[in-house]
Amino acid sequence: MITYEELTLKLRNPFRLSYGVSETRQAFWLRLKDDEGWGEAAIPPYYGIQSQSMTDYWDRVAVDRRAWPDALEAIPGWVNMDGPAPARCALDLALYDRLGKRQELPLFRLLGLPKPPALPTSFTIAIDTPEEMARMAVQMSQFSALKIKLGGEGDDEARLAAIRAARPDARLRVDANAGWSFDKAVRYLERLAVYDLEMVEQPLPKEQIEEMGLLQATTPIPLVADESLQSLADVDRLAAAGVRGVNIKLMKAGGLTPALAMARRARELGLQVMLGCMVETSLGATAMSHLMGLADWVDLDAPVLISNDPFEGIHYDDAGCILVPDRPGIGVIRRQVE
Repeated sequence: MITYEELTLKLRNPFRLSYGVSETRQAFWLRLKDDEGWGEAAIPPYYGIQSQSMTDYWDRVAVDRRAWPDALEAIPGWVNMDGPAPARCALDLALYDRLGKRQELPLFRLLGLPKPPALPTSFTIAIDTPEEMARMAVQMSQFSALKIKLGGEGDDEARLAAIRAARPDARLRVDANAGWSFDKAVRYLERLAVYDLEMVEQPLPKEQIEEMGLLQATTPIPLVADESLQSLADVDRLAAAGVRGVNIKLMKAGGLTPALAMARRARELGLQVMLGCMVETSLGATAMSHLMGLADWVDLDAPVLISNDPFEGIHYDDAGCILVPDRPGIGVIRRQVE
């Protein structure tokens, strides 16, 4: 039996991206019978995935009378490909969570992965005025790495300059969310290099993989593909084009099974790996944190961005580094309501 519950996640601050503005996001909490395993599905509205298509997928799975898989290698056969990626992700996570709990192993041990190091996560600063973005950068001084959302507008350089002046100590990562044209990106990357950027994420539209490789050849700043990475085959395409990194997200990939395959393939091809998230709860973010032993960069700040997270999982230390729970399975529990 499967049950699911829709959650409205409230953002602490309005989220402005090149796609638009939002104050809430929707997610689903998926539960196997008797709470044997939990999963999450979350997707931003600009992906165009309807909630009905996800619940239809889970309803189809719910009538399957096979026993839940008791071996890791059996999970992919259960999570078939006829549903949206976030819906598949929720089921995939729940099945892994169940196995981890049954074997009394945290997820990274269940998967045979290195113990997750305490890596610093980015804290995301959404598009706003230069003054407001600089104020937020100072307010979140706990985080040594900042992910700066830019949108291809005239104020982008002023935004970055204000943040760098306010936080000369910070590691700055820029995310254009596919909002730049090729010519604009060439100009921007030349000018923005003076701000000592650690990386630039998805500067071009997602289908422009070859162009992103050409753009990478013009700059020493690592370019990291996010929207352009939709499948395992895309890892090879991006590496062949000359892009230097990929941002892997559970909800986009369809769960731990494909995300882990992407991370391992990226490593084989010499790509740098970022582990990212959507606006989601600690359930999804904690599941991804178990893969940190394979990562160069981590962008798992979603639990900090929302005000009503119903779960307790990963913690952030005084330097903004992620600490992964050692509880069995994903390691998430319900938050105590005061």
